[in-house]
Amino acid sequence: MTWTTIRLELARTPAFPNGSAARSYVMRLPIAPDGRIDEQEYRHHPEYATVRRFWPNEPDQHGHLLRTAEGWTLSYAPHDPSFRIEATMIRSGSHLMLIEPDGQALPFEVKAIAA
Repeated sequence: MTWTTIRLELARTPAFPNGSAARSYVMRLPIAPDGRIDEQEYRHHPEYATVRRFWPNEPDQHGHLLRTAEGWTLSYAPHDPSFRIEATMIRSGSHLMLIEPDGQALPFEVKAIAA
């Protein structure tokens, strides 16, 4: 397991048929060799699990990863989950969904991973 920096970019959607590199996230997560978030390592150092959201014409947002009853979530306010992460594995080229509080799902592609 290693703490890993991951860049996500918006994948293809009806509004963005080619995806959008301008709509992205950079996360720092503990990733196990099988590509899953390492929950045990997360519990030891949850403060290391960070996220930064880049969106055009909006200020960057900074937050943390939280483990909730619903699964892994991104939070921009202390203990207030904003987006749920749906992913089986996080590997370069894989896709995951970020589920907004209202249930809208946005697809993202893992564009880069660095230890």
